[in-house]
Amino acid sequence: DAKKLVRSPSGLRMVPEHRAARSPFGLDEPPWVPDKEAPPCMQCDTKFDFITRKHHCRRCGKCFCDKCCSKKVPLPRMCFVDPVRQCAECALVSLKETEFYDKQLKVLMNGATFFVTLGTSDKSELMVCRLSNNQRYLVLDGDSHYEIEIIQISTVQILTEGFTPGGGNTRAVGMILQYKVPGSEEVTQMKFTAGEDFSCNKKLSAAWLAAMHKATKLLYESRDQ
Repeated sequence: DAKKLVRSPSGLRMVPEHRAARSPFGLDEPPWVPDKEAPPCMQCDTKFDFITRKHHCRRCGKCFCDKCCSKKVPLPRMCFVDPVRQCAECALVSLKETEFYDKQLKVLMNGATFFVTLGTSDKSELMVCRLSNNQRYLVLDGDSHYEIEIIQISTVQILTEGFTPGGGNTRAVGMILQYKVPGSEEVTQMKFTAGEDFSCNKKLSAAWLAAMHKATKLLYESRDQ
């Protein structure tokens, strides 16, 4: 998917040439609060003047003084090339997302092996599941081949085991995924289960499922924007 470098008031961004090719986890740049609508800082109420300048947070678009909007943090969900100015609250969120882009996204793209059951079938198939490099498809390969468009996924339920009434650690052992078939309103369900045999690394599968859980949260947030 071809990309182009664009300059906005917020900074340089490397974005897909076609909007349809954008990552489903991405966020649009927010509109900036007009200067005239923010006479004081929207965090500490400091009044702006010739010395105290106004700064806009690149993530929320609100207007702050330098003290309240001094952090420059990577914001890959908006495709910024360099770290950009963000308010303290948004900077914390963006820093947490950096872990997803630096680590968990790679886990999803590398893939893991699961037994996959389609619909109400009583048969399962051993498949390697991974996220495509452009982040737009969940690719499943075994004797069969499926490509599920991420934006068509409606629900993801992570299955866990190990919970005890008195508390204790749980680990992800599978997931139930529902998605719409393109061109129809039909909803298809798939169940992913980490296998017990030697060909399924359960630790790798658990890490993949944890990354998928985080990806789902970002996906829902993108939809609610």
